[in-house]
Amino acid sequence: MAKKDYEARTEEILKPIADEFGVSIYDVEYVKEGSDYYLRAYIDKEGGITIDDCENVSRALSAKLDEDDFIADAYILEVSSPGLGRALKKERHFLNSMGEEVEIKTYKPIDGSKEFTGILKGYSGGDVTIENEKGDVVFAKDEIANVRLTIDF
Repeated sequence: MAKKDYEARTEEILKPIADEFGVSIYDVEYVKEGSDYYLRAYIDKEGGITIDDCENVSRALSAKLDEDDFIADAYILEVSSPGLGRALKKERHFLNSMGEEVEIKTYKPIDGSKEFTGILKGYSGGDVTIENEKGDVVFAKDEIANVRLTIDF
């Protein structure tokens, strides 16, 4: 099975668990960091996630993953909130964040910079539009390394 298959299957398993505990699934990722593999489930809910939410979901998800046993490698399961400066990866992330301030990092410099901040105005086919001091700026999907919500203190 490929990484994307692990993520999709985990999300399928997680859906009824998330519903049971009154949380939503923000994202699931399967990554290798150093010599370890991590299966991360990011959950969210109105008003924010608590440690108890993470613990309850983690225990239920771990039991189901052990039962299904579809991931060949040893991995570390983590269940957490996506955080304040959450990454926007999927279409639903962008659509739910319209009007919010985001930070875009590009692979290569554009007009001498690789970091841009502005209000998220559009998302279409992977292309992202923000409004900043220069007006509306469109970034092509293949230029974007990552997009995150900015953190206001």
